[in-house]
Amino acid sequence: MKKRSIAALTAALVVAPLLATGVPGQPAVAAGSGPTFPRGVDLDTVTIPELQERMSHGALTSSELTRSYLRRIKAVDPKIHAVLRTSPTALRQAAASDVRHRLGRARGPLDGIPVLLKDNVNTRDMPTTAGSTALAGSPPDTDADLVAKLRAAGAVILGKTNLSEWANFRAAKPTSGWSAVGGQTNNPYVLDRNPCGSSSGSAAALAASLAQVAIGTETDGSIVCPAGMNGVVGHKPSLGLVSRSGVVPISAEQDTAGPMARNVVDTAITLSVLNGDDAARALALTDAATRPGGLRGKRIGLWRLPSLGTGTDALMTRTAARLRAAGAEVVEVTPPYQDRLAELEFPALLSEFHRDIDAYLATRNGPRDLARLVEFNRTHPAERTCFAGQELFEQALVAPPTTDPGHRAARAELKDLSRRSIDETMAAHDLDAIASPANPPAWTTDCGRGDNDVIPSSTPAAVAGYPSLSVPAGFVGELPVGLLLMAGDHQDAELLSLGAAVEQRLDAWRAPRYLPSVPSDTLR
Repeated sequence: MKKRSIAALTAALVVAPLLATGVPGQPAVAAGSGPTFPRGVDLDTVTIPELQERMSHGALTSSELTRSYLRRIKAVDPKIHAVLRTSPTALRQAAASDVRHRLGRARGPLDGIPVLLKDNVNTRDMPTTAGSTALAGSPPDTDADLVAKLRAAGAVILGKTNLSEWANFRAAKPTSGWSAVGGQTNNPYVLDRNPCGSSSGSAAALAASLAQVAIGTETDGSIVCPAGMNGVVGHKPSLGLVSRSGVVPISAEQDTAGPMARNVVDTAITLSVLNGDDAARALALTDAATRPGGLRGKRIGLWRLPSLGTGTDALMTRTAARLRAAGAEVVEVTPPYQDRLAELEFPALLSEFHRDIDAYLATRNGPRDLARLVEFNRTHPAERTCFAGQELFEQALVAPPTTDPGHRAARAELKDLSRRSIDETMAAHDLDAIASPANPPAWTTDCGRGDNDVIPSSTPAAVAGYPSLSVPAGFVGELPVGLLLMAGDHQDAELLSLGAAVEQRLDAWRAPRYLPSVPSDTLR
């Protein structure tokens, strides 16, 4: 077909959705009427392969899918405040995908699939704020590399999600899910409970079925804890598997973006696109989740972490029993060196944050370095409406530079001990993965108190740069708890395959009920 014909068809598909809402004889779909839409697809449970199958046969269009998610956002998001903004071009993107599907030129499994982005990922056509009014002006000049990959794959960039401001690296006692730009994101299961952070909006939006997939970012726990606490899947990839370019940083030594979804299959497919420079790896990632093996003969080390509460520990006992019943061998383990990792990590991050945030701010309009950002917060009351502190910013300003020999020695020790904590544990017990609780039941959100989030399970893989994956394990009362799986360096495909098998066995996902509150004594 000639370019002019393609353009005409695209224009027709863009205009058609705007006219279709009042077509005589067609039943209207009320906003908030439920997770289904006219073609009978359940947004809560449908997977990307199922959507692509429908689109390839003309039984569904990306425009229909995108409009359905936009209606869900309008109807449901006022309860949870997960989505900061939707893209004004979302329907045009969807219409272009419909053209490609009609012509048999779909670009792959994400073509036409609506994706939400955490608002610390640069987009040239929408603001990127990291939750701060300091960056709420003009958008960045260019997309982040990962956004360029999503666009090239035909994904519909649906909008941006709220986050813990500056990815929870501002105050000593922050409140996860709060930002000056977006306010407080609520946990969809129980609205006065916290969504964890910092990828709070991405996880909550997925739990509420406001997009098919979302992108989060993690330095230590910021993908896997929100995923667990909101009952969805989150994958922290091996360091370097996904480009960090154009993502608001904390530390290049630990930062990574990663995919989040309601199931492991969609998570793996999205990661395969984010890692699109390596076609063989992308294919392996997708195959790992779409054709998972069984659990028989798999050896999993359970790191119990009873400090996360008796309800969580009891759930881990039940989880281990279910995995054993499916043929897995589950042995209890305690990875070594955790106290030393906790001692070294935070000071190292302070130095690296100062270096990396200065480099990022120099590319944006607004405060051009950390010192000027600190002054901005002091003079803008909106930045202090939930918590006033910016102690981490102030400590980073006086931290040793990353060229300091003491910092270099600390980072080298961190890398060595974190990797050994996983490698030695897996070798000693001949494990396929280490498992632990990703989170306790969500605590009550309280700006005055801040978070109650001493959750050590994410640290070994985060500091080592190894992959980790949170899948729904079950509930303590009304609140979800995730099972965190971690494995060795660049074992992402193997971890996703195991995660898909665990997900099938546990079958723990259920839709949220948006309860206003629950008594704390029901969560023990």
